[in-house]
Amino acid sequence: MLPVTTYKLDELAGEAAVAPRTVRYYVQRGLLPAPEFRGKDTAYGREHLARLRAIKVLQQAHLPLEEIQARLAGAGLDEIERLAAGAPPAAQAARCAGPAAAAAAEPPAAGAPRGGRWERVEIADGVELHVRSDAPERSLRIALDIESRYATPAPKGSR
Repeated sequence: MLPVTTYKLDELAGEAAVAPRTVRYYVQRGLLPAPEFRGKDTAYGREHLARLRAIKVLQQAHLPLEEIQARLAGAGLDEIERLAAGAPPAAQAARCAGPAAAAAAEPPAAGAPRGGRWERVEIADGVELHVRSDAPERSLRIALDIESRYATPAPKGSR
């Protein structure tokens, strides 16, 4: 069993190379769980540090905070520490092994969106783009950009 390490706010921020204000903001946004104690004896633990490091790695991959929060929701400490170390998520590693392994390794994260309505956009003859109605704003912008660049205009009189 690993020893329990606790950090005060300034210590945690220093270990994660972020500002104390950033830690408070992430707690407020729900990216980090609330610390164990309130007031001057507030204590942060190993999971807080791992989450901060994982957030930093995911931000370097240009993911928005909403996407990062969804990826961390329901993830266990081992998975978060793998992300923090820069390793691909277990589900991504399984996809490299093949579709059957990926399906087995990728249970839906708790609190993650469970689908929703999908919109189909025909880009060209034989090419479709599918966008979930509850996709993050960044994803919707990408879809609109692709559609505006590559969509084949409908023949006259077909609408």
